[in-house]
Amino acid sequence: MPGLDPATPAHRDATHAAGYEIERELRDALAGGDRPVRIAGVDEVGRGAWAGPVVVCAAMTDLSAPPVLRGRGDRTVALTDSKLLTAAHRASFAEVLPGWLAGHAIGASAPEEIDEVGMTEALRRAAVRALEALPHPPDVVILDGKHDFLRRPWRVRCEIKADQRSVTVAAASVLAKVHRDGLMADLEHDHPGYGFADSAGYPSPVHQRALEESGPTPHHRLSWSYLDDLPRWRHLKKHRDPLAGEGQLSLL
Repeated sequence: MPGLDPATPAHRDATHAAGYEIERELRDALAGGDRPVRIAGVDEVGRGAWAGPVVVCAAMTDLSAPPVLRGRGDRTVALTDSKLLTAAHRASFAEVLPGWLAGHAIGASAPEEIDEVGMTEALRRAAVRALEALPHPPDVVILDGKHDFLRRPWRVRCEIKADQRSVTVAAASVLAKVHRDGLMADLEHDHPGYGFADSAGYPSPVHQRALEESGPTPHHRLSWSYLDDLPRWRHLKKHRDPLAGEGQLSLL
């Protein structure tokens, strides 16, 4: 459904709504050119999974009121961090966000690339792929978290819990998760028993049992330490060149 004005009572009832405080601060600080400041929100999903790619979405808005979903009764569901939304609400937002956003794009890094270069570099590459696929290059990027894994030449603003505070990052959060969850659900058909449709490649009990019995699939990250606990499959572990990536981020 179309976005509602933030001043309407229905919108005020929505909890955890992301806002534009960060975007407006950046817009005011960078204003003065011959066009509006372009701000991209970036978020990732899949960093701590044992299988599947890490996926990054970059999203840009025109600072208009974001879409709002109808909830039960007179309540509404506001755009926010994807983890605070139900799967049904994420799917509904993912349907309307592309038509509302000024631009968005998805980038990914496959398990093989993660094994080769490490998570920090894999995240950077996925984010750059997303940013370079936007219709216009952003003037500044809002990253969720406190670590700037993008680095030069991108101008970056790191913000903890940006996916709950920034509309653009919240939109990126939802689109990244829905996209990756769909990819992992598709893998369930070729690799039944691993619970990919439910766990999205994270270490659920079903996933761990399948690994013990059948070993990793071609979609597993073979440099991950979980293989140390699987004697039958430990020989498959890949040992990354420590010089291939620097400044690795925590997976949590």
